[in-house]
Amino acid sequence: MFAGGALFLVGAALNGFAQNVWMLISVPIYVSEVAPYKYRGALNMMCQMAITIGIFVANVLNFLFAKIKNGEGWHYSLGCAAVPTIMIIIGALFLPYSPSSLIERGQDEKAKEELKKIRGTEDIEEELKDLVAASEVSKAVKRPWASLLERHYRPHLTMAIAIPFFQQLTGMNVIAFYAPVLFKTKGFGATASLMSAMVTGACNTVATLVSIFPVDKFGRRTLFLEGGLQMLICQIGVAIAIALKFGEDGNPGVLPKCEIFPFEIRSAAQSINVSVNMIFTFAIAQIFTTMLCHMKYGLFLFFAIFVALMSCFIYKFLPETKGVPIEEMSCVWQNHPYWKKFVKPAEKQADAEC
Repeated sequence: MFAGGALFLVGAALNGFAQNVWMLISVPIYVSEVAPYKYRGALNMMCQMAITIGIFVANVLNFLFAKIKNGEGWHYSLGCAAVPTIMIIIGALFLPYSPSSLIERGQDEKAKEELKKIRGTEDIEEELKDLVAASEVSKAVKRPWASLLERHYRPHLTMAIAIPFFQQLTGMNVIAFYAPVLFKTKGFGATASLMSAMVTGACNTVATLVSIFPVDKFGRRTLFLEGGLQMLICQIGVAIAIALKFGEDGNPGVLPKCEIFPFEIRSAAQSINVSVNMIFTFAIAQIFTTMLCHMKYGLFLFFAIFVALMSCFIYKFLPETKGVPIEEMSCVWQNHPYWKKFVKPAEKQADAEC
C-alpha cells in the first residue's frame, strides 16, 4: 500500500511538473511565434485566462466534492485533473507547426506554407524574410545559455529574473495557494473557506478577461503599471482591514456573517524566467504561514512594498513591446534610453528598421 501511494504521489508530481513546464515555457513561446504581432498580447493573455478558468473550475469542484460524505471527494477532485490533460493531448494534434521552428530545422518551404495557412494570405514574403534573418542570427549563437551572460543580453537576463521575482513577492500566489487556509484561519468555516477561494478564483478570471482587450491597444508596460497600482492599493487595504479586525494578537472574536526575448536566446531566457518563478513560488509557499503568524497584517504591507518596487522597476527599465514583431524585438532594446548602451545593433538583420 505504501509503495502504491508513493508511486501515486510521484506520478502526480511529475504530471504537475510536466503541465507547468508545458504551460509556462512551451505555450508562451509557441503563441508568440505563431500569433500576428498585433494580437500577440491578447492571445498570450487568453492562455493566462485559460489557466485562471482552470483554477476557478478546480475551486468549484473542490467546493462541491467537499460535501461528499465519508471524505471520498478528494478521489473525484484528483481524477478530474485527467480531463484537461486529455484535452491538451487531443488539441495538440490539430496545432500548426511554428514557422520559426521549421526554419530552424531548414524546412523553409514548409515554413512558407504554414505561414500562409496561419495568416490566411499569400502576402507573407516580408514576414518570412524577417523570420529567416532572425534564424540566421540564432544559428550564429552556438551557446545560448552562455550568451545570456554577455553584456549584449544584459537587459534580457535582467527581465527574465526580475519579473518573476517581483511577481512572487507581490503575494499573488499566496492568495491563490492559501486562500482556503487564509480564510479558515481568519474565522470562516471549512466550507466557507472553499467558497471564498472560489470567489477569489472568479475575480481572477474576470480580471484576466478584462486585460485581454486593452493589452494590445495600450501596451504591456502600461497594463503592468496599472496593475501594480491596483495591487498596491489592495494590499494596503487588506492590511488595514486585518489590522482593524484582528489587531496584534490575531484574535478576530466573532466574525459577522454579512515575450521580450530575441530568437537566438528565447528558449534559454524563458527557461530561466520559469525557473525563477518556480523557485520563488516554492519559497513563498513554504514560509507564508510562518510569516503570517509572525507578521499578521504586516505581511500584506510587506507584499505592498514589493509591489511598489516592482512598479518603479517596470517604469524605469521595461520597454514597451506593443505592435513590435517578435523577430524585430532587438530594436526595442536598442531604442531604450537605458538598455541601448548594452545592446549592439543586429548586424545580420539589415532589413529590420529600428
